[in-house]
Amino acid sequence: MRDATLAESNVEDDLDIALELAKELGDQRFIIPLRMETFRKIKGLGDTVPVDFVRNWGEGLDKLLDTLQRQKAPRRTDQISINPNWEIFRRRGAVPIVDEPERLTSNWLRVAEAPDVIRYFESSGVINRSRLQSAIEAYGHPCALVGGAGFFAFGEPAEIDIAFEAAGRFRLKYEIPLVEFTESGFAKLKVDRQTASNLMIAMLKTAWFNYCKRNGFVEYQYSNAVGFHASAEQAPTGKRIPWGTQGDNRSSMLRNSAKGHIWQFGVTAMPAFWPFWHFKLKSRVLFAVDNQTPSGLAIDDAKKLHRLRRSICKGWRNKQWYGRMLAFLELLSGESAFVRLPMSDSAEIVLEAAPMLFTSPVRTALPDILGEDEEETDISTLGRPDSEDEVEE
Repeated sequence: MRDATLAESNVEDDLDIALELAKELGDQRFIIPLRMETFRKIKGLGDTVPVDFVRNWGEGLDKLLDTLQRQKAPRRTDQISINPNWEIFRRRGAVPIVDEPERLTSNWLRVAEAPDVIRYFESSGVINRSRLQSAIEAYGHPCALVGGAGFFAFGEPAEIDIAFEAAGRFRLKYEIPLVEFTESGFAKLKVDRQTASNLMIAMLKTAWFNYCKRNGFVEYQYSNAVGFHASAEQAPTGKRIPWGTQGDNRSSMLRNSAKGHIWQFGVTAMPAFWPFWHFKLKSRVLFAVDNQTPSGLAIDDAKKLHRLRRSICKGWRNKQWYGRMLAFLELLSGESAFVRLPMSDSAEIVLEAAPMLFTSPVRTALPDILGEDEEETDISTLGRPDSEDEVEE
C-alpha cells in the first residue's frame, strides 16, 4: 500500500468490501496489508502489522508466503502459470544458462564436532545475583542464566565449583542431550524450543567472540552485529596473506590503502542450526583515515563509512571477496584445518576452517578470466568514487 493508491476511489471500495467479508467470516487476519512505502493509517485495520516490502522486497515476499501458508490460505499448485509477457521479458534480459555443473564456494563453516550434553547447575543455597554475574564474566566460557537460581554451561562439576565458588555453591541437576535441547527445549525448566535455540545461539556467539579476542583480532560493533578484523600487527597494510591448499597457494590482502583511507576486511559470524549446524560468515569492511600510522585514524561517522564501502569496494569481484575471506580464515585457524571454540575447559565446538562447497547442476555463460592473484593488481579492485564528495575527509 501507498498513499497514492489509497487515494483512488476503487481501492477504498475494494477495502470496504474486504473489511465486510472479514467481519462476516470472523477472521481478523483476512486482510494482509503490504507496505510498499509509508502510508497513512487506514480506518478498520486497527493494529494490523503490514508486511514490509520497503526494506527488502525478497524478505517481504518470503514473509507474505510464510504468512499465507501458516493461515492455510487455499492454493492450487497444479494451476500455477507465469504471465507470458513477463516470461518473454525475463528471457530477453536473462543471463544464458549452460547445462553443465559448477562447483561453488559458500560462506558456511560446518560444525564438525559439538559437546554431547549441556548441563544445568542449580544453586544449593541463597545466591547474590551480582556476584553470580561477575563470576560468569570472569569464567571466560559461555553460560546462560535461567530463572533466578541456575544457569546452563558446558563445564564439568569440578570446573564449575572452582570458577563459581565466590558466587555460591552449585550442584549439577540436569545433563541434557545438546541436539535434543536445541530442537525441543527442556520442559522440566519450562524452556521451550525457541528459547533453547536462542540461548544456544547466544552461547555460540560468545564462544566465537572469546576465540577471536584471545587470538588478537579486533572487535568492532556494527549497527546490528559484532564484527572482527585482523589487527595491524596480524595483517600490515599491503601485506598478502597466503591461503589455499598445497600446490594451489594463493594470497589476498586484509588491509590496504586507497583514496587516502585504509580499508580492513573482517567478518561477522552467525550460528545457525538448519539444515545442519554451521556458522555463516558475513564480510565486513572498515575504514580509517590514512595518517601514516599502522591502523590509521578511526572514522566514527556511520554515513561516511557507508559511502566509502559503496565507492571503494564497488570494484571488488566475487573472487576478491572470496580470497579475503579465506585469508581471514587462514589467520584464524593457523596451521589447523579446524577452528576450535572452547565452550569450557573440557568441551569445544569444532568448525571446519574451509568453507563448504556446493555443486550447482547448471552454470551461467559468463566469462571468468580474472585470476585469483590478480585481485590487487587490477586497478578496479580499489574502486572509483562516484563523485569527489563521497570520499572527502
